[in-house]
Formats: sequence, C-alpha cells, structure tokens
Amino acid sequence: MRPEEITAALRAFDASIAAGTANSWPALQELARTLLGAKLFTVMTVDVRQRLSRREYTSDPRNYPVSGTRPIHHDRWFDVVHTGRKTFVANTLADIATVFADYETIGALGCGSVLNIPVIVAGELLGTVNCLDVEHHYTEQRVTRSHLLEIPAKLAFLAAGC
Repeated sequence: MRPEEITAALRAFDASIAAGTANSWPALQELARTLLGAKLFTVMTVDVRQRLSRREYTSDPRNYPVSGTRPIHHDRWFDVVHTGRKTFVANTLADIATVFADYETIGALGCGSVLNIPVIVAGELLGTVNCLDVEHHYTEQRVTRSHLLEIPAKLAFLAAGC
C-alpha cells in the first residue's frame, strides 16, 4: 500500500467522524478494510470490573449479530489482549480454534486468520477491534500497518460513547 493511499484512507475516516452524520463503526470498518483487509469486522466492548464483553458492531449481523453480554474467559487470547495489551494474531483456522469456540463458523465464512487490536484509553481497556480474513492474511506487514488503526479506534470508541 502506497503512503498516499494510507493518507487518503485516514482522511476519509477523519471526514466521516468530523461530519458526525454516521455511526463511527462503519467508518472504522472501511478504514480497516482499506488498510488491512477484513472479510469480517467486529467491535467488542469490555467491562473489566464485571468481567463481561459485548459485540457492539458487526459487518455480518446474520452470522455475528450485535449481542448481549458474555463472560470474559481467561486463556492465551486474554493473556495477550487483556493482560499484555497487545494485538492478537492467529493466521490459521487451527490456531483460531485454540482460543475461539466459534471457529467452525469463522471457517464457514471463509475466514482463517484473525487480528484483534486492543483499544486502551486513559489506562483502561475499552474493547477490541477485530478483523478476520482468509488464512495467512495478516502478514507481518499488515500487522505492522494495523498500528495505524489504534488512534482512529480510540476516536471511534469515544465518539460512540464507549
């Protein structure tokens, strides 16, 4: 991806947020798809004190609807995202299956890699931005580029009142 393409994508996101006419999630989804690619895009919020998470936004409401809360599980994914506050990457469906019980649904959608970006504001984990695509999609280059989503994700969460 050329620098001018990245700049154009960031400007489009900024214009959408500045206009205030649309929900911040579709603008973030479009930015993620442009910068990284994402067949499936979701946003999860977390309530660390209550130990609950909630799907706040989805690009596929039929297979991954916005839902009620569910308990946070302590596993390898939790250690990376919640404890380490780092981006989690799994590039095969077999690796995804070790942390996500819905791996069969993920695979049925043609996805086999996942990238989960933690969103942290004022020292608090607000949630994650989740991009899924075909196996081996989230290369080292795309993972590095995913850092460009961190500030827009914070803005989207704050604009959405999360």
